[in-house]
Amino acid sequence: MSGRVDGFTSNVSRTVKRGMTRTLAAAAALLFGTLGAWAQTVPAPVSNSARINAGTIGVISGGADGTYIRIAADLANVLDGENLRILPMIGRGSLQNLRDIMFLRGVDIGIVQMDAREELKVENLQNDAVRRLRYITRLYNEEVHIIASRDITDIRQLDGKKVNIDKAGSGTNLTSRLIFEKLGVKPDVTTYDQASSYERLRSGEIQAAVYVAGRPVRAIAEFQSEGRFHLLPIPFEGEIAETYFPARFSNTDYPRLVDEAKPVETLAVGSLLAVFNWPENSDRYNRVRRFVDAFFSRFDEFLQPGRHPKWKEVNLSADVPGWERMRPAQEWLDRATSAKATPEQSRSFEEFLQSTGSTVSASQRELLFREFLTWQSERQKANRRANRQN
Repeated sequence: MSGRVDGFTSNVSRTVKRGMTRTLAAAAALLFGTLGAWAQTVPAPVSNSARINAGTIGVISGGADGTYIRIAADLANVLDGENLRILPMIGRGSLQNLRDIMFLRGVDIGIVQMDAREELKVENLQNDAVRRLRYITRLYNEEVHIIASRDITDIRQLDGKKVNIDKAGSGTNLTSRLIFEKLGVKPDVTTYDQASSYERLRSGEIQAAVYVAGRPVRAIAEFQSEGRFHLLPIPFEGEIAETYFPARFSNTDYPRLVDEAKPVETLAVGSLLAVFNWPENSDRYNRVRRFVDAFFSRFDEFLQPGRHPKWKEVNLSADVPGWERMRPAQEWLDRATSAKATPEQSRSFEEFLQSTGSTVSASQRELLFREFLTWQSERQKANRRANRQN
């Protein structure tokens, strides 16, 4: 009897096991069938990641209160789409931005001052900069802001006084040193960040604070001066005129720091959109080329209400002395110039080439044609001025 029971138990056990095996197999088939169907409808993580990263452009800008970060945010707001993603990054100023474009992974483009590259000579990076850096377009002018107490009325009174010029590596730090040197003023400089410098200014720890940024700067416009401070004028004279531009602050720019009846004369330095000189047809090169096409083609959108007013100063075709423009940017401008030419202008240019008997390549022809249109435009302007005078 015991043997029968044991045998029966064994049979039941085998039957249960077979049933469980069949049930598990059916469940597994159902599960993997469901997963297979789901996998067909959901993109694989690897391909999805590749697609997202294919159009990503890293843009190094400036501090949270400055103009650079707002310009970078405008780039993202206007240009972000299915095939292009702009990642604005908070930077530490123009000089550091140049280093970041040259050496930091993930940084393709940066906003920098036109005078920043000269400082790389001190670090023996000038040759590397010429080789590694290009520009897409000149941007706008950045004004030099000097906030000081109202008893200081002349920049030369800052000689020997504590003046904050922002952190080392920033564009403000670089430009401040150059301007003070050219004017022969020797302040006791400090290098606090901008936000803390305003508190130190109010407390009397420092006597002035410098910030180079495109007006209006939100942090300066919101500076609570209690009537004790103003923006200090900077003379446009001597060596200053060789590097910088004259500029002016009005009461509408900074109601708390500029008297309504007395605008403040200051200086400005040009800025540009710099880019790493990627090898042609490389992945990063093609990403930046897509950025250039989108940026130039949709530039009118940056002039709409809600964007930073500095966009209205941008001239996409303006040259930057000492810099070479990235080829896709130059080619886009060349095509745009040719498209705007009238049939009469094209015919006049062709007749000119034939009369000289010159044989030029397609790229040389494009460059000559652009110069021809510029020359013709300048001649027409001169004729109109002469006619008005007569």
